[in-house]
Amino acid sequence: MTNPRPTPDPLTIVSFALLGVLAVLLVIPLVTGGPPPSPYLIAGLLLVRLGVQFLRSRRDERLRKPASWAFDLLLIGLIFYVAGNQPG
Repeated sequence: MTNPRPTPDPLTIVSFALLGVLAVLLVIPLVTGGPPPSPYLIAGLLLVRLGVQFLRSRRDERLRKPASWAFDLLLIGLIFYVAGNQPG
């Protein structure tokens, strides 16, 4: 008899849901030609996802990857930089 597949924990589901929301927010303007979402909204969602990643890493030693966190922080910093330099 085979073992059933393990189900993802709630924090993993939240992380994937945040990625899904980000994907939808970024793809809809490309498809419809509408205005892009606020960079602050995107950066805020990425910050929330970074917090979820931190909580996940406290439970699972394998998830402590400083390189992926550094990439997320760099991306968030670039978004805030671009948002801060937009006219208007």
